[in-house]
Amino acid sequence: MACRGRRPEHGGPPELFYDQNEARKYVRNSRMIDVQTKMTERALELLCLPEGQPSYLLDIGCGTGLSGDYLTEEGHYWVGIDISPAMLDAALDREIDGDLLLGDMGQGVPFRPGSFDGCISISAVQWLCNANKKSDIPAKRLYCFFSSLYSVLVRGARAVLQLYPENSEQLELITTQATRAGFTGGVVVDYPNSTKAKKFYLCLFSGPSAFLPKGLSEAEDGEEATESRFTKDRARYRMARQGMVKKSREWVLEKKERRRRQGKAVRPDTQYTGRKRRPRF
Repeated sequence: MACRGRRPEHGGPPELFYDQNEARKYVRNSRMIDVQTKMTERALELLCLPEGQPSYLLDIGCGTGLSGDYLTEEGHYWVGIDISPAMLDAALDREIDGDLLLGDMGQGVPFRPGSFDGCISISAVQWLCNANKKSDIPAKRLYCFFSSLYSVLVRGARAVLQLYPENSEQLELITTQATRAGFTGGVVVDYPNSTKAKKFYLCLFSGPSAFLPKGLSEAEDGEEATESRFTKDRARYRMARQGMVKKSREWVLEKKERRRRQGKAVRPDTQYTGRKRRPRF
C-alpha cells in the first residue's frame, strides 16, 4: 500500500508543493492528464448518479480543473475547492466551466447544508493525514472535513474519494473519522494485484447503507457490466468529444452549445466562429 520513494505529502504542505511548476505539469503532461481523467471517470461511475440528468457536484482538491473538465463533458455542473493558488490560477487560465474556491478542506467545506448531489476527490484526502505544524492534528482535521462534507451533501448522496493511503493504519484512520461523521460505505480497490494500476476509492453514503460496488480486476475488465457501469450511449458521446481537435470550429461550437444549456450568456455563432487568426508581431 505504501508507494515507492518519497511521498509528496512528506515534503511539506500542499500549498507549497503544488507550485507553478507542478501546475504546469498538470496542464502540459499528457500522461498525467490521461491518468487524472481515467480516475475521474471511475469516480463518477461509483457515484451512481441518475442517468440522463445533470447533477451539481463538489470536487475536493480540484487542482487545475482536469477532473472538472470530465464532469462538464458528462453534462454536470460543479464547484471545485483547492488549497493551492498556483493550481487554481492554472485552472482559470484554462477557462474551465466550473466555479472555484481557495480553501483548506481540513478546516471544513464552507457550503450550505444539502448543496450538492455528490462529491468526488482525486488524490487529495491523504494530505490530511500529515501534520505540517504543531496545531495540525490529523484525526481532528479529518473529522472536520468529513463532518462538513456530510452536511453539504443531499441526504442519500454519495462521495467517492480516490486516495493513496501510505499504509493500512492511515486508511483505518481515514475510514474511522468518516464513520464518526455519519457516513456509511467502504473502500473499493481496483486491480488489487497490480503494483501500478492499483487504485483505492473511498465510497461514502450520506444516507442508509447501500450496495458497495465491486472493484475492477484484470479478469473482469472486459466483462459486461456491473452496477456502476454507464450505458453505451454515454460512452459514445464521450468518445465523440474525445475525437474533436481542441480549438477547432467543431470544438468551439460544441463548447458554446454546452454553455447555452447551462444558461450562460454566449455570443451568437457566425461564419467567423472558431476561425484561426494570424499571429501578431
